[in-house]
Amino acid sequence: MVNDPEQIQEVKRLVEAIAAFRDIEDDEACALAVSRALEEWPSYQTKLRQLRQQRVNALKEQGRTWKDIGQLLGGISAARAQQIGKGQSGAQRRRADREAQGPAAG
Repeated sequence: MVNDPEQIQEVKRLVEAIAAFRDIEDDEACALAVSRALEEWPSYQTKLRQLRQQRVNALKEQGRTWKDIGQLLGGISAARAQQIGKGQSGAQRRRADREAQGPAAG
């Protein structure tokens, strides 16, 4: 895994921002702030996935193998790294697996 100080700092800021919610003393204000953040989270999650996909594809274009990229992303499989490059989410993979298996016997 890369120990890039800039990368570490970005993750640290995100974790600190989330932790800041706990520091809001007023329960009502905290609950409201967290609710608003959660309402926006799907769009943030989409943006983060798209950014990761772009960067994974850039690494592949630079000649990195799917195995190398998987290791860089925390030791995931080469197949999963390739799926990220294609933009496939966990839910999409599970749905495709179910469709490939066909209707359940019963």
